[in-house]
Amino acid sequence: MSTSLYAWLDWVVLLGALAVALLFKPWSTLSHAPLQHPWIGAMVLLPWVWWTQHLLPDGMALHLSGVCMLVLMFGWPLAMWSLLPIGVGAALIQSRAWPEWDALVTHITWMGVIPGTLALLMGLGLRRWLAHHLFIYILGRGFMVTALAITGTGYLAALAHHRPDTLGLDEWMLAHWLLGWGEAISTGMLTAIFVAFKPEWMLTYSDQRYLPKPGGSA
Repeated sequence: MSTSLYAWLDWVVLLGALAVALLFKPWSTLSHAPLQHPWIGAMVLLPWVWWTQHLLPDGMALHLSGVCMLVLMFGWPLAMWSLLPIGVGAALIQSRAWPEWDALVTHITWMGVIPGTLALLMGLGLRRWLAHHLFIYILGRGFMVTALAITGTGYLAALAHHRPDTLGLDEWMLAHWLLGWGEAISTGMLTAIFVAFKPEWMLTYSDQRYLPKPGGSA
């Protein structure tokens, strides 16, 4: 399969995700006042986090993305649309010029859209089939789902021939395994902190759903 066709498929995935997210009115999330400042903070911080890919050898596009945390804090629809300013901002920081769009779309798709969507689907599965318990939310959605989503993205990227020629399959998967656990630690830690001190920053969390009812079972 040609490089141009791979790039075209990445455009399809990205535009498809944005179109589906648009159906859920992602902008309505920011009508919730407590989420406005955290979202602005994420838009300022994450482009610098994404920029760190340029510090890696061979231009390997691997870095903490924060996308699983975005999904937990702001919901999947707004998280998908937030990837655009994050990706563009990171590219502008690096080159101070408009990015090459095919490369940018590929980067946003594989570092944002796909792991974020996997995290959403696995998170919905946990909420559907496991007990609504605080530790399941923190350890399950914040930690385990993040690790599996990032690692799973590595498998999908290898199957789709998005692995750089300079890396063997074992090196590529090891990189995603380590990256997944790194992202899981940061996401799980922030999830625990925000649930404890700023639960209003977590759109996917509510005390009514995840805390034991008085006089009831956990």
